[in-house]
Amino acid sequence: MDGSVLEKTSETGAQREAVIRVRNLTNQFGSQVVHQNLNLDVWRGEVLGIVGGSGTGKSVLLRTIVGLNTPAAGSIEVLGVDVLNGPEQERRRIERHWGVAFQDGALFSSLTVLQNVMAPLREHTGLSEKLMCALGNLKISLVGLPALSCGKFPSELSGGMRKRAALARALSLDPEIVFLDEPTAGLDPIGAAAYDELIGELQHALGLTVFMVTHDLDSLYAICDRVAVLAEKRVLVEGPIEEMTKVDHPWVQEYFTGPRARAAQEKG
Repeated sequence: MDGSVLEKTSETGAQREAVIRVRNLTNQFGSQVVHQNLNLDVWRGEVLGIVGGSGTGKSVLLRTIVGLNTPAAGSIEVLGVDVLNGPEQERRRIERHWGVAFQDGALFSSLTVLQNVMAPLREHTGLSEKLMCALGNLKISLVGLPALSCGKFPSELSGGMRKRAALARALSLDPEIVFLDEPTAGLDPIGAAAYDELIGELQHALGLTVFMVTHDLDSLYAICDRVAVLAEKRVLVEGPIEEMTKVDHPWVQEYFTGPRARAAQEKG
């Protein structure tokens, strides 16, 4: 369990394991303070949806956890490892336990889909080319892409296919945690629903913990176990989505009780 923290739930007394622990996090860019004393736990095996208004720093939080942004203050532990101040060797080791799919994929434009998926294997393992190729093909098949897509470049793919290719790359090292940044943004309703279904199936089949930044109410109702709302530079509230309508805050009320929320709840 890599030293992850176990905690008993107040409702059942059952233990749950915090695979990500964020404490007193402050993110600041010049004079702009995005987060201040932000605290968050992510539990093993859950799909956590991160929501909030524009400028609340949803993607900044994700990027800070995975080490792409250095915070002004605070601590972050992933699987029991201090990813901000721990030994470099430990931080490099723990990076193999997560995968990230950014908005619109962020694939290497000069590499084919298969080469993109093989890139983490090439960086972090000493596997043979043949075995890396076989594993890459397996991950591409796992996310529902046809075999013909392996040799295509990102510019030759639709938006939905790029997102699936990015997910295949995020899964290449068999991670325990997957970070998704606005995974359904730009997709039509049918494509977004299919992507949500894929995430739900993979989460159950592979035992993943999913940290998902999203504004998509359909995704929240379809696959999220909990929701964390960013507001006022912190995690304002977190819990099951059905509890969000009880929160006495203008943005939370508007977001979770409006007509789009009601429609998403009926579909979910």
